[in-house]
Amino acid sequence: MTAVSGAILGALLLAGCGLVPQPVVTRLPPPASAASGDATAPSAAPSVVVSPSPTAPTVSVAPTTAPTIAPSDGSVVDCGTGGTGTVSGAERSVRISGTCSQLTVSGTALTVDAGAATIDTLTMSGDRIRVSAAAVDSAIIQGNDTALTVGGALGRLDLSGDRAAVTAGGAIGSLVIRGQDSTVKAGGGIGESTVEGRGNTIG
Repeated sequence: MTAVSGAILGALLLAGCGLVPQPVVTRLPPPASAASGDATAPSAAPSVVVSPSPTAPTVSVAPTTAPTIAPSDGSVVDCGTGGTGTVSGAERSVRISGTCSQLTVSGTALTVDAGAATIDTLTMSGDRIRVSAAAVDSAIIQGNDTALTVGGALGRLDLSGDRAAVTAGGAIGSLVIRGQDSTVKAGGGIGESTVEGRGNTIG
């Protein structure tokens, strides 16, 4: 009985050792990127760095304007010897020099100083024009509120307009007036005269 009991006990011990629980090992599948050798990680989009181009040099250009002549600027028109001169515009003061075969003044509120010039034929056209001259052979005036002063003689005057004032230091050879309220005076007297209009003073 003793031998049998020992055998049974040994068998029970061996069976007990076999029933000891074994540790459980869990194996997870490898990551998808590691599982496939052909898979590649997405690469970052290439970045492009653009360096600013050198700034082109800028040139500042001041706006150009046509030259203007201000009133009383004393600009000069030189007729030379026997040349012609022209003055036009508004609210200007101009000086004339030389010997003018023809001087034409047209515009508004013009002041012309021809005290140092001699003029064969003077034509004034416009309102509020003032002309002073050393000598004038023939003057034609068309406009209102005009004035002509001649230091010496005035050969011929043809005046059309109102409220004109003409003064000559010498004689006026002949005179024609068409208009009203004008005054004509001559230090050396006035020759043949034709006057049409009211309120004109001749002397």
